[in-house]
Amino acid sequence: MEKQEHKLKSRHQNASQRIYVKVNSDFDATGSMQPRAIIWEDGRTFKIDAVQDFRPASTLAPGKSGDCYTVVIRGEVKHLYFQRTDPSLGSTVGRWWVECPA
Repeated sequence: MEKQEHKLKSRHQNASQRIYVKVNSDFDATGSMQPRAIIWEDGRTFKIDAVQDFRPASTLAPGKSGDCYTVVIRGEVKHLYFQRTDPSLGSTVGRWWVECPA
């Protein structure tokens, strides 16, 4: 029983939640999107010093596609996700999110 409780506690401690954030981005002439800063709901802004990697990534939402940007903020490597929306929604292209410990 103790092993099972420890396993459940460890799994809960490693759980994360999706936090939707505002992101300032640039688009180049080819249409590539480059995130430049993350803005939290409380107004804190974190400049993205570099984008190290970009790759398609699952959003864990059925029928949704997305991307994962590996970014450097204040010397720390972080993951920033972009969840694409349905193209029929007009000007709504998608939403940015980060994972935070629950």
